[in-house]
Amino acid sequence: MPNDEHLTRFAGSPVVEFTDRGASGNRPREDRGPDTDGELSRAIDDPGAFAWRLRMEPPSPLPGVGARTEPFEELDAYLDRFTETVDTRAITALIVGKFPFGSPFESTESDGLRDRLIALAPRLTGLRALFFGEILREECEASWIRHGDLGPLLAAYPRLTEFTVRGSGGLRFGVGRHRSLRRLTVQSSGIGPEVVESIVGVSLPGLQHLELWLGVAEDGAATPEDCGSLLSGAAFPGLPHLGLRNAEFTDDWVRALAEAPVTPTLRTLDLSLGALTDEGARVLLDAPAFRSLDRLDLHHHYMSEDTTERVREAFTAAGVRVDVSDRWEPDREGCADDEDPWLYPAVAE
Repeated sequence: MPNDEHLTRFAGSPVVEFTDRGASGNRPREDRGPDTDGELSRAIDDPGAFAWRLRMEPPSPLPGVGARTEPFEELDAYLDRFTETVDTRAITALIVGKFPFGSPFESTESDGLRDRLIALAPRLTGLRALFFGEILREECEASWIRHGDLGPLLAAYPRLTEFTVRGSGGLRFGVGRHRSLRRLTVQSSGIGPEVVESIVGVSLPGLQHLELWLGVAEDGAATPEDCGSLLSGAAFPGLPHLGLRNAEFTDDWVRALAEAPVTPTLRTLDLSLGALTDEGARVLLDAPAFRSLDRLDLHHHYMSEDTTERVREAFTAAGVRVDVSDRWEPDREGCADDEDPWLYPAVAE
């Protein structure tokens, strides 16, 4: 699933992790995992060629000493060592992952990390891409990840062109305008209407790519009726790429997009990781608005085999590059004969 593994590339660069001493230096060699010292050394020599991951492992028991835990760094010491070791002015891409404060990744923890990144802004003058909250499913379910106001973080990096955040609980963007941002991605199992309202309330004149992982109704996901400003095109006029991914009710979004003023302006539309069925596919096939796209991404869907092939053929003939891979069968486990089967988006918890 999309949040089961750490990124290996971000913003076009390979990822290197700046390990904390608890995760590497103080563990027995046989427990440290693959030796990445060589890669880390190369990254230190050329910081701008890599995307840097910052994350810290919680302390773990040492073998044979009962409950005593190994020494580990405090966050401030870890960040100090990072800025002393690496020429941070050359870093262009940064990933901020999990830190051992508490579980789940609470808004107080998120705020603390946000404030430390704001304090580092004078040292990260070359930063152009930031992923905030790269937390794996095994560490914390997407629905538990909470944030506060990330507007001050964006304001601290006015030259940022790409921003990704995982988790949408409590999320808001209290910043009036950001001139440089071109790509904005929010990954969640339930982006609520208030989060969408906060996003469309920001003036982003350079925005080229907006990607929302909408999620499921159980986690408060917004509906098309909640997103009038986005679908009208008024929020981001001329937006070339829109991603409405990981949606439980992809069919509803297809129906809304078929008549939405935003659709004819799009060059690419991403409805992947969702629960698209034959019902939504019929709308895709019938609505002229979708034939003007350059690319349509539908991978991870619940269309039948016949409908999948019809969609592939129709859009290919129209000159639209379409991805209909990763077809799923509805899950009838636990459903009565007269009940609809379960249809899960890719990230449903």
